[in-house]
Amino acid sequence: MLTKLFLNFALIGAEWVMWVLVALSVLCGIIIVERSYFLFKRGVDIDALRTGFTAFLEKGQLEKAAKFLLGNDSMEARTVLFAIRGRDRGAHAVDDLVSGAIATEKIRYEKGLGILGTVGNNAPFIGLFGTVLGVIGAFANLAEGSEEAAEAVMGAISEALVATGVGLLVAIPAVIAYNIFKSRIKKSVAQTDLLARTLLSFLRENKGDENGGV
Repeated sequence: MLTKLFLNFALIGAEWVMWVLVALSVLCGIIIVERSYFLFKRGVDIDALRTGFTAFLEKGQLEKAAKFLLGNDSMEARTVLFAIRGRDRGAHAVDDLVSGAIATEKIRYEKGLGILGTVGNNAPFIGLFGTVLGVIGAFANLAEGSEEAAEAVMGAISEALVATGVGLLVAIPAVIAYNIFKSRIKKSVAQTDLLARTLLSFLRENKGDENGGV
């Protein structure tokens, strides 16, 4: 009975699988464009940012350092600004704040990447499923024994194989974009850690000076 049910399902054809792949392709395209724009707008010149930020720290001007970062929506600036605002709690507390802020920023930066990864990993299998359905349907028609069915079976199989190709066509850009975005986010995390460590170093040195003066 299960065989008959699956056979009836297969006779529906692979066309609907193609439409699923097209929909996934459009969804991935939207995510790629949106994430590209998001990351481009939040790109920073880390050397210039660190130089300006360090200049204020060396003068002990934390408020001006905070204003220097204010308005910058990058992971680097938002995390360090958050850390500066919690400086009165001490360097150890600030270190914890930085870790939490980076984790939160990663969630913001990685929005939609789970979909890209899922589509990239599974689109070929969806396409293969469509191919299997198409081949089953073609041979089911061939089993009818009519001349028309025999002539059409090779064409049906050829069309079914297209589903596998489309699945790969959807998966490859998704995987490439996923890896590029993850690499970009990893770079932002490293740059954020650099700025945060610069601030923590200043706070610890400042604390040491205060203790030495007591």
